[in-house]
Amino acid sequence: MINFIEKPSPSYNSRGNFKIDKIIIHYTDMPSCEASLDRMCDKKNEVSAHYLIDTDGTIYHLVNEQDRAWHAGVALWQGDDNINSTSIGIELENKGQRYGYEDFPNIQINALIELIKDIKTRYKIAKQNILGHSDVAPDRKIDPDYKFPWKKLAEQNLCIDPKPTHTDIDLLDLLEMIGYDLSNTQNAIKAFQRRYRPNKIDGIGDDECTELAMGIILETEKI
Repeated sequence: MINFIEKPSPSYNSRGNFKIDKIIIHYTDMPSCEASLDRMCDKKNEVSAHYLIDTDGTIYHLVNEQDRAWHAGVALWQGDDNINSTSIGIELENKGQRYGYEDFPNIQINALIELIKDIKTRYKIAKQNILGHSDVAPDRKIDPDYKFPWKKLAEQNLCIDPKPTHTDIDLLDLLEMIGYDLSNTQNAIKAFQRRYRPNKIDGIGDDECTELAMGIILETEKI
C-alpha cells in the first residue's frame, strides 16, 4: 500500500463522465517543495495536480483521482484537447530551468514508479499514454525535460522505449500518428527529442528522429 500525506488543494472541479486514460508527469519548476505546495494549495493560483512527489520520495495527495485537477492547461494528445479531464497529474519536485534544473533522485523516481504502477493497474492505462507535460503541450512546456529518466520507467514496462526502425514515412506524419500537436512543428519535434533523444534537442527532424518515431509506431501496434 502506498503511503501519502494529505495536502488538499482547492483547485479542482468535476471530471464529468470522462474516462481516465492518461498519466501526465510534470516538474514543479519551484525553489522548494514547500513553495510548490503553497502554490498548488492557494486557490488564487488555480493550479494543482493529483500528486506531488518530493525529492526524498514523500508523496503528497492534493486532489482526489475522481476529480479533475488543473495541471495540463491548454494541451492536446491524439485529438484529445481536454487532457485535465482524462488524466492523472503527477508533479515531481525539481527546481527546473528557472531555479537550477537537477537530476531526479533515485528515491523520488522509485516512488513515482510505484505510484504509476498502482494508477496504471487500477485504470488500465496503456503505457503509451504515460506522458510528459511537454508531450501534450509542446508549444508551451518543456517539463519534465531532458534529465527525466524515461528508460527507468521503460524497464518497468511503464512507457515505450523505441527501437530505431528505418522507414520512408515523413517524421511529421509519424508524430501526428503518435499523438503530437503539430501546430508548431519545431516545438513538437523538440518535445519528441526531449523524451526520446535528449542528447540533441534542436527541433530538426533528422533520420534518427524518424527512425525512433517509427519504432514507437511499431511498438504501439504490438500492445
